[in-house]
Amino acid sequence: MNHHASDVHVLAAAYALDALDPGEREAFDVHLPGCEACRQDVADFRATAARLAASASRAAPAPMKQRTLAAVDHVRQLPPRVPAAAPVSWRGTLRRRALPVALAASLAAAASLAGLAVRQDQEMRRLEQQARQSEQRLDQVGRVLAAPDARTVHGRAANGALTSVVASDRQHRAVFTAGGLPAPAPGTTYQLWLDHGGTMHPAGFISRDGSVLLDGDTAGAARVGLTLEPTGGSPQPTTAPLVLMALRA
Repeated sequence: MNHHASDVHVLAAAYALDALDPGEREAFDVHLPGCEACRQDVADFRATAARLAASASRAAPAPMKQRTLAAVDHVRQLPPRVPAAAPVSWRGTLRRRALPVALAASLAAAASLAGLAVRQDQEMRRLEQQARQSEQRLDQVGRVLAAPDARTVHGRAANGALTSVVASDRQHRAVFTAGGLPAPAPGTTYQLWLDHGGTMHPAGFISRDGSVLLDGDTAGAARVGLTLEPTGGSPQPTTAPLVLMALRA
């Protein structure tokens, strides 16, 4: 099979993917050793195909597959753009020139879908981990509130919020509850503290009305405090306590 030089160059993508017929492949094998540009194109296409294979090796999450299949029915496909009257002598050249473009478009689309699948899988894993952590915290709160030795201390913060602490000596845990807690000023947050021997240790945060499990072991802690701190918290209180509640009589 005879090929003009301009025809042979456009076969690089198909050659890299083993998509040529025997005659075309034989012609390209003869051409390739003397053409640096084609050798580079073949190497690039093979590297891209290998990366796509690695990216697509993990199955897409089921929800993404369902959404994609559902969306296909609503996507209108455009007809191919074909010249109205292409000269017969150019048909072979046009077909060969279109092949790398179509292959490149397919590779790009596959890469985009593979990347989307990986990102969605990572996001789903992150959300699942957050859900498990929230469930664990709620379970721990419930165990403290239902503990046989649970005791409750009530207080009122300087900003008017009603507060309470439920503590269990057996579990060495405590739950802080607030009601009517005003929204903190921009750049600040409510931080909780445990007083151990006169030293305040960070015990977590509370941003709105509700109950939170205090961070840290309450064994030996004398009081629970609440202060308004810069966003992100502080290693030690930087403002006067809004409320201090004794854990023991």
